[in-house]
Amino acid sequence: MVHVGSPPEPQRPTPAGAIWLIPVAVSVICSATAVALVGKDVRLPLGIGLGVATIAIAVVAVEAVRRGRQIAAAKEAHRQQEAALVARLAAQEAELHRLTGELLPKAIYRLQHGDGVEEVLQGVDVGPGVSPEFAAAQRSVLRSVAEAVEAEEGLRDSAQRAFVNIARRVQAIVHQQATDLREMEDRHGNRPDVFGDLLKIDHGTALIGRLADSIAVLGGARPGRQWQNNVALYSVLRGAVSRITDYPRVEILAVTEVAVLGASVEPLIHALAELLDNATRYSPPKTKVRVTASEVQSGVAVEIEDGGIGLAEEARRRVERLLEEASAGLDLADLGESPRLGLAVVGRLSQAHGFKVSLRPSAYGGVRAVLVIPKELITTAPVSVVSGAAPGLPALPNSRTPQPVGASVRSGRSTARAGSASASASAAASAAAADSGKSGAAPAGTVGGPSDAGRGRPVQRTANGLPQRSRRTPATPPYGTPAQRPAPEAADAAGTAGAGDSGPATEPGLWLAAFQSAVSGTPTADSRVDESSDEGDR
Repeated sequence: MVHVGSPPEPQRPTPAGAIWLIPVAVSVICSATAVALVGKDVRLPLGIGLGVATIAIAVVAVEAVRRGRQIAAAKEAHRQQEAALVARLAAQEAELHRLTGELLPKAIYRLQHGDGVEEVLQGVDVGPGVSPEFAAAQRSVLRSVAEAVEAEEGLRDSAQRAFVNIARRVQAIVHQQATDLREMEDRHGNRPDVFGDLLKIDHGTALIGRLADSIAVLGGARPGRQWQNNVALYSVLRGAVSRITDYPRVEILAVTEVAVLGASVEPLIHALAELLDNATRYSPPKTKVRVTASEVQSGVAVEIEDGGIGLAEEARRRVERLLEEASAGLDLADLGESPRLGLAVVGRLSQAHGFKVSLRPSAYGGVRAVLVIPKELITTAPVSVVSGAAPGLPALPNSRTPQPVGASVRSGRSTARAGSASASASAAASAAAADSGKSGAAPAGTVGGPSDAGRGRPVQRTANGLPQRSRRTPATPPYGTPAQRPAPEAADAAGTAGAGDSGPATEPGLWLAAFQSAVSGTPTADSRVDESSDEGDR
């Protein structure tokens, strides 16, 4: 019984010899019948003739059977040969798919990670059912591709090393120029007009250094500077703010009291500086960029919010895809003719140090960039240890919750109204701030870069809450009219005494120098012990 869906039963082949026996049997029967029916006188000749005919039929039948068997054998051989060819083609096709889908990507991966061509070819095995000729051709193709990839990787590595070497040269020039500017700032710190111009040049030098660091990062190297000790997160944020053009627009709000491991300080500063630069560049010039840092389960989340026009969903996905491509290993050739280095640098730094960057809509209508610092890069070291171990970066303020400098200025002004002494100090500081505004100095509401507390010294502050610069040697009188003009008799006495007398107790130029040094991103004369320690960090 045959069920539905069951395969058909194979038909039994009919033997070829049995078919050819039928004519022979019919001939024998007919011959015997004819011989029996004829008379005796013709029976013998008829029998002989019919016998010969029967024998001829039998011979023909035997030959037909033999030829039929030969034809069947030939057909079977042809069928087997065709099946072998089909199996070989299938094996070769499978090997081609394996070559393009497995062998070539694996070989390219190994070549990109330092293996040679011969090492790659030694680990290649040929699949079953492949002819030796095909296996030789496959190895030849694989060798040609591997040699081409190795040559291309060599050219790319050479180009990246060239970019890194160029970036290192620029970094060396920038570092030397920054050193010269610091010496000039020390010499001309009592002249607000000259000092403000020097700070502008110093800030431009810091921007050039950030660009050189970006080129080095894209070339596969680390940023120029390396920190040996832990640095407070608030100091890291101020260092990042000091490396962008529109630093007055940045407000650092609440920041958790943690520190960043020294090996990750410079990469984190650079990544935050790139995000801050994007936030200030693609938002209206009169809006603020707000920065907060809070602890989350996976580490510390630094949020940067701007008041721009925001990103459409497609644009946001494109930016995140660019970050993913940069994290996977962005080639310099992929940047195009008009490269946008910011996100590419952030992606490379995120991949190297485990940062996680995401973009979300901001409550202010713009974009909120969130950078998550892993727990492995965070420590809870005391503030005194952190501030004293990081030359060139600002220390944490006295309050537990960091606030923008503008807030402390406003609170200082409200406190100054309570007493006449504080009011006079506030008036002197305001006059110096107006003078600094004429000379191009940064506004007071800015959160900037390094300060005199970089070496852990206590920072003296004015009545307005601004840092007051302190010198190792007595400061010379400020350039121009002093805050308190002496009497004529005292002036004559001072002329005989020479320049050894110290200036007023609170000089406007000194707090301006300390504050502008914090904004520029470079330490003052007191905040760095010697230049050799700075060179040792690099």
